[in-house]
Amino acid sequence: MHELEPTPGKLEQLAPGVHRLLAPNPGMMTGPGTNTYLLGENEIAVLDPGPAIPSHIDAIQALAPAPVRWILVTHTHPDHSPAARPLAAATGAELLGRHPPAGTRQDQTFAPDRVLDDGERLESEEFSVRAIYTPGHASNHLCYLHEQLRWVFTGDHVMNGSTVVINPPDGHMGDYLESLNRVKALEPSKLAPGHGALLQDPPATLDWIIEHRLEREAKVVAVLTSSDGGPLSELVKKVYDDVDAHLHRLAERSLLAHLIKLREDSRAREEDRAWHLITEP
Repeated sequence: MHELEPTPGKLEQLAPGVHRLLAPNPGMMTGPGTNTYLLGENEIAVLDPGPAIPSHIDAIQALAPAPVRWILVTHTHPDHSPAARPLAAATGAELLGRHPPAGTRQDQTFAPDRVLDDGERLESEEFSVRAIYTPGHASNHLCYLHEQLRWVFTGDHVMNGSTVVINPPDGHMGDYLESLNRVKALEPSKLAPGHGALLQDPPATLDWIIEHRLEREAKVVAVLTSSDGGPLSELVKKVYDDVDAHLHRLAERSLLAHLIKLREDSRAREEDRAWHLITEP
């Protein structure tokens, strides 16, 4: 059955012990808004509390079916983690996740009480959630596997309705592709994204994303071959000729991530701000 898009301001039950509350921050990069998930019935883990919007922080506390004991964060982009600190101050909950990397587009207020490494768990009497380290979109990105349901909460690793921007230097295309395969190997039953509705067919979704990224990489190679390379501002017009021109500035960031991956694979080089394919001698 196809699930409807999340509804702002409404606590929606997705499964026993799993609720979703949509943050009021819709936009081009966030779709309908950030999904905040509440796990448990007797003790609550809030996953991705979202931006520090007072009405959303109040709604989490008012609508939670039980006391908030833990706050899990997938990564520290400003639409996912800034509400964590005020929510923890209000509830006494433990903060779990990874420290923010350097950068102005990172939530530097997030300071986890417990840093989660790959494979570490949050366990309650009702559920067990395992952290899966998935760098690519962000270097500190975690997905969370709900071990009873076999759902993966994907943050911005996988979104419903659009592909993810990979923005160097913190974003890394090679890491992203490896992380997609890591999630696929978990054989999840559903994907619960940070934006948009549940994804009901994880293998098909993940295969499509991987194939799409590899097809885009092949197109980068083809453009470099046919044009003898060039600067980002020119390459993006050809590599992303299927994307509206007003989005090309944003697409340049993912294009750069593809080019960096090709450079790391010894298939491309940058010289005087122009990118060129490395041909076999």
